[in-house]
Order: sequence, then C-alpha cells, then structure tokens
Amino acid sequence: MNQITYIQGLVVEETVHLTLMELCQACSAEEEHVLTWVFEGVLEPIGESPLDWRFGGESLRRARLALRLSRDLEVNPPGVALALDLLDEIAALRAQLLRRGK
Repeated sequence: MNQITYIQGLVVEETVHLTLMELCQACSAEEEHVLTWVFEGVLEPIGESPLDWRFGGESLRRARLALRLSRDLEVNPPGVALALDLLDEIAALRAQLLRRGK
C-alpha cells in the first residue's frame, strides 16, 4: 500500500528582506553593481528609492549569480540580465516537464 506523507515547511528565502547595504554585504558586491543590476532588471527590489529598497531571498541568489557571471566570466550587465532570464526560462521548462511526468 502506498502511503503519502505531506511535509509542510517555510522557505527561508521568501521571508528574507534585505536592504541595499545588507544585500551588498551578503553577496560581496559593490553597491554600484547592485544598482546596475536593478537598472538592467536583474534584481527587482520593493520600494521607491535605494534607501527604501528591500530585496527578497531570490534577489540574493540572483545577485550572487550575477556577480559570478560578471566577475568570473566578464559578462557585461545586459549580458548578465539575459543569461539570468534564460536560466529562469530553463528552470521553468524543467519544472513543467517534471509536473507532466516526463
């Protein structure tokens, strides 16, 4: 007999709200880089101005990846935005395939 177990949890990344400075410290990026990534659409903070911005846990993951792309692979900011968008699309397609059972 198959037994189904349901597990309920909280994803910490969804509850994290970092300021601009905290995000910079957490991903070891300069403020200039983060501002550029916001301008390019890599990061989408909540708030009206940099002093009010709050970044979720997903922004931390994206900022770390953006930093690696720009520093290690020397990808320019528009290229970082494109690469992250494509990676997001790939992840969405994989999730769709998994839901269909293929």
